[in-house]
Amino acid sequence: MNSIVAPALFTPSWHAELELAYARFGDCTRPIQRRHLGPLRVQKHLYAEGPEVCQHIIVHPPGGIAGGDRLNISARVEHNAWAQITSPGAAKWYRAAGPAYQQLDLQVAAGATLEWLPQETIVYSAAQAELTTTIELEGDARLFYWDVVALGRPASGERFDLGHFQAHLDIRRDGRLLWHERQRIVGNDGLLDSPIGLDGQPVFATLLVTGEIDAELLERCRSLGHAVRGDLTQLPGLLVARCLAGEAFLARAWLIDLWRLLRPALLGREAQPPRIWNT
Repeated sequence: MNSIVAPALFTPSWHAELELAYARFGDCTRPIQRRHLGPLRVQKHLYAEGPEVCQHIIVHPPGGIAGGDRLNISARVEHNAWAQITSPGAAKWYRAAGPAYQQLDLQVAAGATLEWLPQETIVYSAAQAELTTTIELEGDARLFYWDVVALGRPASGERFDLGHFQAHLDIRRDGRLLWHERQRIVGNDGLLDSPIGLDGQPVFATLLVTGEIDAELLERCRSLGHAVRGDLTQLPGLLVARCLAGEAFLARAWLIDLWRLLRPALLGREAQPPRIWNT
């Protein structure tokens, strides 16, 4: 007797890798490695601030991340080099029947500087987003890092009712742990509305920058007039800023203004926003 077997479900997925490295040659930072596999690329490197700072824009041509996708990104900044890495627009994690993954590995050598300044991550309701980030700093390496996460799409009336968002972040200097963070938010979780959680705000942002600032600059940062609920904490060797917001652009504007204040003090250069942020 012949039996009828239902066809297997086929769910296409993208597996993508991007490896970047930068080195200092005289007064110029240059890319020395740009290896990619699958749909991850960097645009041509730019020198909007002169040759010392090499700017790269990471693009993901499919436009979004779906179930089964796996993205692996690594970047190393060699001794005395300076790399600034950003993105042309929001990263979108779509609703899916299974999890999607992103692994980010950043290494910064002694005397080097890395600015990791992507635009926001939008996690659709019913997405299953799992992100892991490890950052290794050597000696006096400097780091300016931020991320903005929007759960659901409030402008479209979509609440984060299904799925999950999971993020792991570790920062080490010479093998010693500076920052260790674990986040897991499940769709319709009580934390979405709890006053000790997101308090009804769908967007949250984090900024981490190495170094220490004085009380006057800390107060200037706290006094920025933005429609977010945010604050800063100075830890030994690491400044932490966080905010909650109703829209991603509000959180991003707050981070950019903090960057304008903190970059000259901690990195020794005036802030010049990448032109891609205005498009």
